[in-house]
Amino acid sequence: MDRRQMMKASALACGAVSASAFSPLWAAEPSAGETPKFIDMHTHIGTYTNGNKELTAAALVRWMDQHQIEKAVVLPLVSPESTTYLQLPDAAIKAAKEFPDRLIPFCSIDPRAIIRGGLKGLVDILAQYVERGARGFGEHKVGLNFDDPLMMRVYEACQVVGIPLLFHLDTVRGKDEPGLPRLENALKAFPKLNFIGHGPGWWASISGSVKTLGGYPKEPVAPGGAIDRLMDSYPNIYGELSAGSGANSIGRDLKFGREFLIRRQDRVCFGTDYLQPGQNVPQFDLFAKIELPDAVRAKIYRGNAERLLKIT
Repeated sequence: MDRRQMMKASALACGAVSASAFSPLWAAEPSAGETPKFIDMHTHIGTYTNGNKELTAAALVRWMDQHQIEKAVVLPLVSPESTTYLQLPDAAIKAAKEFPDRLIPFCSIDPRAIIRGGLKGLVDILAQYVERGARGFGEHKVGLNFDDPLMMRVYEACQVVGIPLLFHLDTVRGKDEPGLPRLENALKAFPKLNFIGHGPGWWASISGSVKTLGGYPKEPVAPGGAIDRLMDSYPNIYGELSAGSGANSIGRDLKFGREFLIRRQDRVCFGTDYLQPGQNVPQFDLFAKIELPDAVRAKIYRGNAERLLKIT
């Protein structure tokens, strides 16, 4: 009996907790010696906002060890609408140097920042970040319309440098409308840039009945959602299943969610949005409920991330 099993048995014998109280925790932890399953496309380090606990790089890696996560992308947050305490690219790059086999840094810059030289200046900034180890741009979480000219300049710079962009979309940050016409404008304009979708507005758009991009819909998914339509038309749009929005998009209608994951198996990545110690992460329990072919799980859990991030 390992340490985990001993703790569970002891607590049950003492009557301190019921067996059901252990179910989510123990189901999420790996058995000793299991091969890591996941590449997590969405984590943060630092402090997100007042009331959140600080998450250090070391604590993130310890949590990864407990949940079969081999590697995790560390995303900066640099816009005032995105966080209370800014999380700068330098911190993500430093964390990845401390844990080079585990953490993958992204870079980010607010489109409204003063940038000398316009597009060329922005390209130079991103190229310097890439030289220091950044593998993508994001979390792009800015209080502008998704296709605002300043946002479009960021997309063009990422396309020139050759790195993917992970965006947040809702009614406040990366703003769009039902049907995602502003996102579509960007997909058309920059066909060589891989966009990775995240956030309430993006994942609400799995349904054709979406009326607002700011919530977590609970009704069954209606066919004809913008995500399916865009994925049919544009090979450069992906999604990652982090946070409550990602889990809700699949869990609100498990039959549709399973079919979507199989249908879009080449376009979806695992993610958690883990950002503070002790945070509840619904993705592990969600995937435990869904029967998927092994080949589909392999792509979603890690294969698509390996391809997008050029991990060999």
